Amino acid sequence: MKHCALGIIEVRGLVAAVAAADTAAKTAGVTILGYEPTKGSGLVVLKICGEVSAVAAALEAAREQASKVSTVFAIRIIARPHDSLGRYCGLQG
Repeated sequence: MKHCALGIIEVRGLVAAVAAADTAAKTAGVTILGYEPTKGSGLVVLKICGEVSAVAAALEAAREQASKVSTVFAIRIIARPHDSLGRYCGLQG
């Protein structure tokens, strides 16, 4: 996890999240960590990890694809997440 970046994209609906995940995986060398539905409003958070540049490229492509399907609410890249964050987001220490 020392050189791994965490990327998060929040979209409305599972279909948009799956489309975003597919595009992200095909765009750059990232790992799809999974998704989590949020409470209410049908929002879904997709989590990916990889090198910072790969995560940035994957999230940009995922944003474009998901916005064709539904609404994108947020995108965030955490370049070097703290080791203790790993257990919450699926990263291995």
